Amino acid sequence: MLPTENRLRRREDFAAAVRRGRRAGRPLLVVHLRSRKDPHVAGGEAPPARAGFVVSKAIGNAVARNLVKRRLRHLVRERLALLPAGSLVVVRALPGAGEAGYDELARDLHTALQRLLGGPSR
Repeated sequence: MLPTENRLRRREDFAAAVRRGRRAGRPLLVVHLRSRKDPHVAGGEAPPARAGFVVSKAIGNAVARNLVKRRLRHLVRERLALLPAGSLVVVRALPGAGEAGYDELARDLHTALQRLLGGPSR
């Protein structure tokens, strides 16, 4: 489960990440990342990175969709430290994600985030 401060909930935040963010596609998922680098933020603590998930009925029935969401939440929670403070991440599962295993989802998520963050992939 993601901590409350790291959850993306508002429609406007999802739209901002998808429309104005960068995108990296993989066979099982698409990751959208919008980094917030606001120079006008006062010297306090930067807001945490937040993540949201889009898992449509194309994935499968409710059991399959919930399984994919749980796996993605767990994978993103492990990678929150890699994300810039204040960034918005939307992970959209593609139809093949319903049959994919945990390791396959982890590989695609890791590769997509590395591409978006500009780091070397493993």
